Amino acid sequence: MTGALQNLDEYLKRLDFADRFLRRNPLYYGSIRRQLDALRDCTLAERKLWTDSRLGPILAAARRTPYGQSVGDARQLADWPLLQKDRLRESPAAFHSGASWFTARASTGGTTGTPLELVRSPAAIVTEQVCLDRLVRMLDRDPRTARIAVLRADTVVQTSDDGPPFWIYAAGGRRLVLSSAHLSASTLPSFLSELRKFRPDVLWVHPTMLEVLCRLLARSGEVLRVPGVLAGSEMLAPEVWKLAREVIGCAIVDYYGLAERVAFAYASSPGEHFFFPGYAAIELLPHASDGDESWYQIVGTTLWNAAMPLVRYCTGDLIRTTTGCGERELEEIAYGIRPFSAIAGRSQDVLLSPNGRGVTPGVSHIAHGVEHVLRLQIVQHAADRIVLRVLAAPRFSHADADRLMRNAQKKAPPPARIDIEIVDSLERTAAGKTPLVIHSPAVQDALRAAGVAVRKR
Repeated sequence: MTGALQNLDEYLKRLDFADRFLRRNPLYYGSIRRQLDALRDCTLAERKLWTDSRLGPILAAARRTPYGQSVGDARQLADWPLLQKDRLRESPAAFHSGASWFTARASTGGTTGTPLELVRSPAAIVTEQVCLDRLVRMLDRDPRTARIAVLRADTVVQTSDDGPPFWIYAAGGRRLVLSSAHLSASTLPSFLSELRKFRPDVLWVHPTMLEVLCRLLARSGEVLRVPGVLAGSEMLAPEVWKLAREVIGCAIVDYYGLAERVAFAYASSPGEHFFFPGYAAIELLPHASDGDESWYQIVGTTLWNAAMPLVRYCTGDLIRTTTGCGERELEEIAYGIRPFSAIAGRSQDVLLSPNGRGVTPGVSHIAHGVEHVLRLQIVQHAADRIVLRVLAAPRFSHADADRLMRNAQKKAPPPARIDIEIVDSLERTAAGKTPLVIHSPAVQDALRAAGVAVRKR
């Protein structure tokens, strides 16, 4: 078997195995689902009491970690300091409790290009799936039998391939995983032909790719109907929500989550987001106010990941509410009773494909598995010209640079030219933010042509 085919075969096996034995492990799934379902009918007081009961074992596990031992005998949540991402990144092993008989390792580049090495317990893995399954049920579909087409950041076809198929089948033929990097005006007929043949119940997408698909459909005059759309991993702009409903005629559920598994929120209509009760203990710290709007930072504590029990973790993400929310209203938001209007997210962390016609999302993955990168910034000067700016740790080596380059070439393969620059600082916007991806004006024009509505940062 050739290397490419072997990798594909292994990918499909991992996908099926993960669905059956990891994400829906029968030892955990039923119990966790019943607990989270029961919370939907609970009052604020009942939700707080249940959350406190879950926090006890989590805080006990956290006290056993090297980090917890440095904190001291912190019995209550308020006794713990706020945990910044830099502390976790610098010493992830300090947050391992050894509490689980089985753990799964994960790596994420994060929305800021800061690599994180994570460990998840079986309960944490299953809880995430229970939440996602509920969202599929909100789309009036059974998550165990639904036919799901995936248009996210999965690398399922060599990016350099210029002819179909641009997809693979998995989960016994119930999942069609499409290569988002290949979607363009010229390949749209192939994508539509396969999607119509597959007849998906749900389209699971990156919001950027949903926007690209809808704009391509609108320009071409082609018609595609999908009953439901599940969007996640990026901010779903209200105008894209409206566009998708008009073009695809679908119901939409948008969700927000983190690889650290310390917060989960969802929305079934624009401007009305809810935290998922029972997923995590949420605190909302005041960040800024501007007229009628106020912003709060999401601080989360896991309720399920005893293997890596992150306590009072500062996500760096913000929610928006109306100005004047009191303590009671903020509690109702944190416990999933009252909605909030928006989550500050990153909607344009994509690359223009080397041929200048397609879009590649999920570029924060470029930092995955690279140990000595403090932070990454990606600058795309042209479709085939990319610079990786690296804030490097002292031990950054040629091996780290090689790994970074291999990851980048999966998103922008030859003939794209990719250079790595070690820098002392990264570019900031006028608002003081450090974007993960910066596009030149020419690339911005090409992204608009590809269907991405480039917005002001």
